[in-house]
Amino acid sequence: MLIPRPLETTTGEGELVLDRATTLSAPEELGGVLAWFQQALRPATGLPLRESSSGTVVLRIDPDLGAEAYRLEVTGQGAVVSGGAPAGVFYGCQAFLQLLPAAVYRKGLVPGQRWAIGAVTLTDAPRFGWRGVMLDVARHFLPKHDVLRFIDLMAVHRLNTLHWHLTEDQGWRIEIRRYPKLTEVGAWRPSSQVGAGPDAPEDGRPHGGFYTQDDVREIVAYAAERFITVVPEIETPGHVQAALAAYPELGVQKKPLDVWTRWGIDANVLNLEESTVQFFLDVFDEVVELFPAKYIGVGGDECPREQWESDPRTQERMKELGVTREADLQTWFIRRLDDHLTAKGRRLFGWDEILEGELAPGATVASWRGLAGAVSAARRGHDVVSCPDDVVYLDYRQSDSPDEPIPVAIPLTLQDVYAFEPVPPQLSPEEARHVLGGQANIWTEHMDSPRTVDFFAYPRLCAVAEALWGPAERDFDDFSRRLEHHLTRLDALGVEYRPADGPKPWQKRPGVPGRPSSREERAAHIASLVENIT
Repeated sequence: MLIPRPLETTTGEGELVLDRATTLSAPEELGGVLAWFQQALRPATGLPLRESSSGTVVLRIDPDLGAEAYRLEVTGQGAVVSGGAPAGVFYGCQAFLQLLPAAVYRKGLVPGQRWAIGAVTLTDAPRFGWRGVMLDVARHFLPKHDVLRFIDLMAVHRLNTLHWHLTEDQGWRIEIRRYPKLTEVGAWRPSSQVGAGPDAPEDGRPHGGFYTQDDVREIVAYAAERFITVVPEIETPGHVQAALAAYPELGVQKKPLDVWTRWGIDANVLNLEESTVQFFLDVFDEVVELFPAKYIGVGGDECPREQWESDPRTQERMKELGVTREADLQTWFIRRLDDHLTAKGRRLFGWDEILEGELAPGATVASWRGLAGAVSAARRGHDVVSCPDDVVYLDYRQSDSPDEPIPVAIPLTLQDVYAFEPVPPQLSPEEARHVLGGQANIWTEHMDSPRTVDFFAYPRLCAVAEALWGPAERDFDDFSRRLEHHLTRLDALGVEYRPADGPKPWQKRPGVPGRPSSREERAAHIASLVENIT
């Protein structure tokens, strides 16, 4: 079994065979898990799996287990799936599915298949509470159906946090009813850059899309049924050209702009007028109503300051605010958002650039420029989600082979990703408690379809999932052996993962330029970026 590898396994004698007489039972508080479990089992097996007061497979709460911990006990007579809370029972059900033939993941009847599980007892619990993945739908939009599918795949791998990157220079993807032009204008761009680098051409093809508020509620509810929390991100005060295209008065230059068609860091940023702050407070008010998550993402990364430096009004505004550095403007802006979210009972979540100023006590940091941000934040008493680019940026190329499509940055092999350790070794035990967990980040500049997302995400996301669930000590050879069988599950699920021997012909992008770099070049670049937080 691949994800996760159980902490304790005891193998017994005999096997449980599922047939038309098999029944399921659960207390009322597990009704949602039971309904999901039936829906997961029925399509491929064709079995009725009716509810019964004394089922063949019993779901139950065991208060002696942790909330996300489970125990799965299978004998020749039946099975008991226990968890400390509904989430733990859900993960136990996922383990139950993994013990069945991989064909159980197919969406239609599989005739002639024998559905049996050998007698076994599994006991397991996750090491981290934040086991996540960041999905960028702003660079290339993913329709609702594909987001729901992505969530299903997360659930298979016991990932429990979807960091949903919803706005960017290249597109605004969430309906804000108070400001309709954010999607009427900001959700659409006339073209897209193809490849990496300043000289890369464009395709001349319009691209866009957005999620209505009803779509968002559906996605959030669907994820919650699978014990996945959706953490939204609205980028500020940089990466905002889509918003400026809709409402130019928010910008420093206040001039008409198109939604950006290029990749990289855009010079256009927000102005610091009180009206602009209020605009985004209004946006976050609607976001908070849609997302029950404790954490709300505000971006805060890669904000250029050249326009602030050269703009007379911004320099005047600095005097009004009593700040002496342009960097302090970003700190002031982020703090205004932080105060507003805190007053609503939420916690601000931002990229590690927000450490360049003083943060409110509840602010939580995503450490992406290596783990320097994790060290700095934890030592300053802030919670951290580790997502270092040199380990878990899944848009990075997967080998040195010239066949890798649009090769970006350093190669991150499956083995590199499997070595992910969210807790920096230099933290004390007390400081390490601030590390909530980790996540992989999937940036989609070069992923223009769901099947391309599959290629970059899998099987590397399997490795991330096991690193976040299981113990710090791991054996890659053992993982590789188990992965061979797990790939048959991905096949049944229709995941177009990258094969171990390299991309298939249709997964290549010959002739499209990339932006590869060596580890030494990347490390030097990141070191220069984090000097002011270390």
